[in-house]
Amino acid sequence: MRRTRVLAALGVLTAAVVVAPVGTAAAAADETSYGVVPYENVNVRKLPTKDSAYLATLTAGQTYRAYCWTHGQTITDNGYTNDIWIGFADGYSSAVYFKGDAYANLPASAQC
Repeated sequence: MRRTRVLAALGVLTAAVVVAPVGTAAAAADETSYGVVPYENVNVRKLPTKDSAYLATLTAGQTYRAYCWTHGQTITDNGYTNDIWIGFADGYSSAVYFKGDAYANLPASAQC
């Protein structure tokens, strides 16, 4: 699985969450990543649902390394509704909170 390879490439894992700003985390050589920017602070969840385990919070305005998108729980906030979740090395955040289109500007081919 794509996320497993990324985590393995980062070395020894701890309980810490691996969602780092672009330029601070290394991806496996065969991974394609995309820069995404939340327009407000957003939680990273273990699964693509708002009730899934909390892992971290991404800070508004920073660029983060995302790897894919997937369908998950439908979220409505700030006048936007969709079921797209952005995949990071170890979790997901609703695309509702990211700048860009409904997929946070990830290409259609980046589906998890």
